[in-house]
Amino acid sequence: MRRAASLIAILLSSLGGAAHAQPLVVFAAASLKNALDEVALLSPSKPAISYGASSALARQIENGAPAQVFISADLDWMDYLESKRLIRSETRRNLLGSRLVLISPAGSTARIEVRPGFALAELLGGGRLTLGDPAHVPAGKYAKAALEKLGVWDAVSGKLAPSENVRVALALVARGETPLGIVYATDAAAEPKVRVVATFPDGLHAPIVYPVALTSAAKDSAAAGFVALLFSPAARKVFEKHGFTPLN
Repeated sequence: MRRAASLIAILLSSLGGAAHAQPLVVFAAASLKNALDEVALLSPSKPAISYGASSALARQIENGAPAQVFISADLDWMDYLESKRLIRSETRRNLLGSRLVLISPAGSTARIEVRPGFALAELLGGGRLTLGDPAHVPAGKYAKAALEKLGVWDAVSGKLAPSENVRVALALVARGETPLGIVYATDAAAEPKVRVVATFPDGLHAPIVYPVALTSAAKDSAAAGFVALLFSPAARKVFEKHGFTPLN
């Protein structure tokens, strides 16, 4: 949270007295970083993008952070801001979909079949399962729902390494600090130091949806133009290349 605030402060101060040149500030789920950084290169507005857990970003917007565009990793945090009238509801659209996967360090030889009652706790050995904090991080909430439906949540709930966002979970597995983790398939594709050992079947959790909207602080055309770019054919190609499923 402090990192995002510092980034915005630096950006604003660097503009000095150029009152007309406030940057376009975009808050986006951490799992979008690789793809969205590439899409942003197509934008003439040169947006400043702050990445983090959707929950943390939503709270920052609630506390007055000057984001003009918000892209969440789930519907709940967009719903939260909408209930507070902090987004422009008429601009809200579902942008992308993704899937959950179980990952291990790239050198691991683990073979796992995700099925009801599978021995996930035993597969951890003395290690921990890393995932986004299920209390507030969308990827962690999806993971908990899936494990509950598979009947293995109780066995692993005491062996978790919850992280502040899904990219931190990815990094823990990549560094070999935890033997297994649950992240989005798109995150796993972005990190060569992990490998996917299993994909969670559809229907174990709510659909993974990334909604986007202008915030109530968005006043100029640059923000609307950036959102329009996200739905363009050029952006669609980038998102698909990174493993996302465009929803429009």
